[in-house]
Order: sequence, then structure tokens, then C-alpha cells
Amino acid sequence: MFSPYKILAAATLCVSMGSGAASMDFSNEYNDKSIHAQGDAYFIEQVEQLTKGSVDITLHTSGSLGFKSGDHFYAVADNAVQIADSLGGTLGGIDPIFLLSSLPFVVDSVDDAEKLYQIARPHYEKVFADNNQILLYASPWPASGIWSSTPVNSAEALENLKIRTYDKNGTIVFKEAGAAPVLLSWGDVVPQLSTGGISAVLTSAESGANSSFWEHLQNYTEIRYAIPLNMVHMNRDTFDGLSDSEQQAILEAAKRTDAHNWETVRNRLEQNYADLKTHEVALFTEVDPAMAAKLKAAAKPAVQEWLDSTGELGQQILDQLQSQ
Repeated sequence: MFSPYKILAAATLCVSMGSGAASMDFSNEYNDKSIHAQGDAYFIEQVEQLTKGSVDITLHTSGSLGFKSGDHFYAVADNAVQIADSLGGTLGGIDPIFLLSSLPFVVDSVDDAEKLYQIARPHYEKVFADNNQILLYASPWPASGIWSSTPVNSAEALENLKIRTYDKNGTIVFKEAGAAPVLLSWGDVVPQLSTGGISAVLTSAESGANSSFWEHLQNYTEIRYAIPLNMVHMNRDTFDGLSDSEQQAILEAAKRTDAHNWETVRNRLEQNYADLKTHEVALFTEVDPAMAAKLKAAAKPAVQEWLDSTGELGQQILDQLQSQ
């Protein structure tokens, strides 16, 4: 039986061969105002400059190609789409290394998150390489907090809270904390808010602002849960089909974008909070100590499960982070 991704890839290849430039599609589940889409646009600009237009990349935001982050890994492997920007945690079922950046309360600053990424990057690269792909760069999120319809700033407020989580780690943590977590891909969040399927969302101030969450949720609590990563990955066959100079241009553009994205995320929170205040979102930056303690206790099983699934490698990565 033919893979639907491979059938689409064949059609894409026919279109690409018909033009003078190497043409590629780039899939992103988030909208064009997001920090990730803006980083991807920066990458495309760098590629265009470095190749003088010989590589033509079209960015498709808001999941317009029909792919969610969880679909991207195999879509890119099969060349149904040539490049994708994927939330790391959605790839945790492929390899637990992708759950690393969303481990709860392991990092508490962007600097630490970047150190962790640099430590783990060779391991990310290996998984992609084993699946006909290359890792281009990371798109870090600002720290995850809680958007909610009513204030969530006490241990009691977590009880039975219908909260969207974005990966396995978050689901474990909030279940342990007494909430009622619902694992949802980004494209499903607003519909669930609209119908009352959820009343809170674990995500950054950034993503909520980009999606006008204040139309549904009037509160944001800064719990600094994690600084998760999106991964931007490319089909290896497509990369190998480029000229040597084009390949070097892609890699240089990716290097520049990596640096650009980490610098951007450092400066994003102030802008996000200004947006929240403009739309009268109640902002809680001083977290109730009892709630903080409850969440950190609830995080321990998630971290332990990840360590059990990764063995010596996972412990080595965390030890290396602590030693720096």
C-alpha cells in the first residue's frame, strides 16, 4: 500500500522539477504572527539572500497544508513536505529525547534552555538522520504558563481544572496535581475553548496573545513551567539534491536563524505582557507558594518517567546541564 505522504511527495516533486529554482514547501501549525513563523520567515530571507534566489521556499502557516506538528515527522521523512516546524513534545512517541525541552521545572531561564539545547542537539540530530532528515534549527517558546477563565493561583484552583496540555509531560504533571488535563494539538485549542471543552490552557503568553485568547480567557499565571522547543527539520533527499553551494547556504541560514531565535525569545516576554495588559488580562507573576510546591511535586513523576525511558543518556544530559 502506498503512503499518502509519498503520493503527495511525488506530486510535489513534479511541481518542483518544472521550475528553474529548487522549490520547497515549509509547514508550520502556528499562525503568521507567532514567534515561530517569524523565525521561519527570517530563515527563508537568509536562504534567498545566500542563494540569490536559486532556492525558493514557501512558508505555509496555520496548518494550511493539513499537517499538525505531530504529523510533520513522517511527512518530512516521506518528502510530502520538504521542511517543517514541529513542537518537540509532539514527537515524543517517536523518541523520548523530544520530550526533553518540556520537562517541567528543569530550566528556569532562557540561558539554561539554550544550554540544554546545545547539549542535546547531537542526539536530536541523530534521530532525524536515522529517519532521512536533518535538523536545521530550534524555535524556542517563551516559558509556559496557565491561561484560564477564572484565576488559577492556588493549589485548590488546580483541582479538576480542565486544562489543555501539549505533550505527555504536561498531562502527567497536571493529572498528578489533581487537574483534568486534555492533550490537544494547537489547531484544536480554540475550538475546544469555544465549546467549553477546556477552561484553561498550558502555553506561553506569546501563543495565547497571537491567538487572541482574551476572547475566551481573562487570566494568565506565570508558573515558568518549561521553555519548550519547536524543531525545524528538512527532508534529507531534498537537501542532497541541492548543489554544494546551496547546501552550504541552507546550513548557514539555519545557523543564523538559530542565533536569531534565541535572541528573539529573550526579548519577547515584555511585549507579550504589554499585549495582555492592553486587553485587560489579569496577570499573576507572583505564584502562590502552595501551588508552586504542588506543581513541582507533581512534576517529579514526569521527570522520572523520562529518565526511565532514556536510561543513562537522559541522566547524562541533565547532569551535564547541572555542571555548566
